[in-house]
Amino acid sequence: MAELNAANAGTYQFDDQFKINRLGYGTMQLTGPGTWGPYKDPQQAVSVVKRATELGINFFDTADSYGPWFADRYLAAGLKQAANRDQIFISDKVGQTRQGPSQWTPHGEPGYLRQQVEVSLMTLGLDHEDLLFLHRIDSHFPIADQVGELKKLQDEGKIKHIGLSQVSVDEIKEAQKYAQIDAVENLYNVANHKDDDVVDYCEANHLAFVPWFPLNTGKLVGQGSPLSAIAKKNNVSEAQIALAWLLKRSPNILPIPGTSSIQHLEDNVAAANVSLSDDDFDQLSHLAE
Repeated sequence: MAELNAANAGTYQFDDQFKINRLGYGTMQLTGPGTWGPYKDPQQAVSVVKRATELGINFFDTADSYGPWFADRYLAAGLKQAANRDQIFISDKVGQTRQGPSQWTPHGEPGYLRQQVEVSLMTLGLDHEDLLFLHRIDSHFPIADQVGELKKLQDEGKIKHIGLSQVSVDEIKEAQKYAQIDAVENLYNVANHKDDDVVDYCEANHLAFVPWFPLNTGKLVGQGSPLSAIAKKNNVSEAQIALAWLLKRSPNILPIPGTSSIQHLEDNVAAANVSLSDDDFDQLSHLAE
């Protein structure tokens, strides 16, 4: 049996300092219902993060709005116990406000974005953000002002790489007028790949593409479904097939499946050992809802 290690999914080079394993981990589920409040078992949340590092995951995705800040606290606590802390790359996000469970309101006022970066750095115990996403473009403020503020923070050494979340190709091109954009994080999975053009643009321009909700399989699973049949044929879980499809789709895709279960975490990491045939990949690529 192949070793259970995220490194088996291959690597992605962000810069001279960081070459990360493509299969990462997202912290969104380390919160209460509706991504609001603390997780029911904080020690379990910390243990999942620590176990992720033991499984070769060195790319963690988080956001100030997860909790808010509870996921960041668990992430910071878990990473303190990691043997390879200096080799771990964190992507963070600012620009969403929270008023309660499942409530998300973009706010891109430059002063607010700066405040959130500063507070996130304190919460995570960092002196800079490896990768900082504008969580959403706020239509109430010019993109130039929102991305421009992140560029100022980058020039001050507080952000290494700038990213955008839930954007179109045109919005990426607009943002690129004001700063170098190194990553995009959009909704994308085997059941919903309406942003194929964004993935292709990112690949062509060496931007990392981080798919959120990577394990959504929609109606593609169940008795007699093609995805389930492919999983059974390969003797792996349906989630592993969904992740293997993303990894094969493009070399710049960095899946970040999140979970609060160590068992599910290990199942997800095992996807790094799944090699989809071209026929299976093509079949899955034509099944999107």
